Amino acid sequence: MADLRKEAKGRECQVRLAGICNGNLDTVVLAHYRMAGLNGMGIKPNDIFGAWACSSCHDEIDRRTRHLDTDEARLAHAEGVFRTQAILKREGKL
Repeated sequence: MADLRKEAKGRECQVRLAGICNGNLDTVVLAHYRMAGLNGMGIKPNDIFGAWACSSCHDEIDRRTRHLDTDEARLAHAEGVFRTQAILKREGKL
């Protein structure tokens, strides 16, 4: 399987938070979705549970900024994970 963290470089943000996303391809990284059963204290989930996120969306979903409520940010992150997985699947990297 491809290195999913490296795959994020230069990609479009898939979290796409309205009014927050900066659209800067240079800042996109793999943002891991955290959820009980996927990770533990200080342990990131598997890279398959990550979304390509620009720095602004990443700050919001990791709650370093709080412009949106938590549920809205988590839903956008989850949808970003699905979009990221779909692209990787289409490219034969999953």
